[in-house]
Amino acid sequence: MHLRPFQEVDFDDLVIAWRAASVVAHSFLSPDFLNAEVESIREVYLPAAETWVAIDNKNNDKVVGFLALMGNEIGAIFVHPNHWKQGIGRALMDKAVELRTTLTLEVFEENDIGRAFYTKYGFVATGRGLHQETGKSVIQLEFKVAKGSLEAT
Repeated sequence: MHLRPFQEVDFDDLVIAWRAASVVAHSFLSPDFLNAEVESIREVYLPAAETWVAIDNKNNDKVVGFLALMGNEIGAIFVHPNHWKQGIGRALMDKAVELRTTLTLEVFEENDIGRAFYTKYGFVATGRGLHQETGKSVIQLEFKVAKGSLEAT
C-alpha cells in the first residue's frame, strides 16, 4: 500500500471504496442520499479538496481508501471495509497530520466506527451540530499536532 495524490482516473475506485464504507459506517443514511452524494463528490468535494488516495499494490493498484482535506478540515476519510484493520486509515490520517498542524472534522453521532477511530487517534470533541442535508446529529472534533511530534496536545 502506498499513498499518492488523487488523479481523475481514481474516481470510480474512490467511489467504490466510499460507498462500501458508507453502507457499513453510515447505515442510517438512505440509499437515495448516498446515490445523490456521488455527483457531489465529483462536482463539489473533490475539486475543492486536496485529496490523497491509498493504493493497493497487490490488487492492480486499486484505490482502497482516501483522504480529502479542505484547508484544515478533513472533509472525508474512507477505507473500503475489505481493507479495514490494515493500518490504511491510520496512514491516511498520518498524512493529514504531516500536512497540517491542526485538523478538524465532523462525524455523525451515529457513526460508532468513525467515532472510535477518531478517539483512538487522539481527536477531542469541541462541539455538536446538525448535518443540514440529513438532519442527523454530528460531533465536531479537533486534533492538534504537538510541535515536532504526532501526538495530540
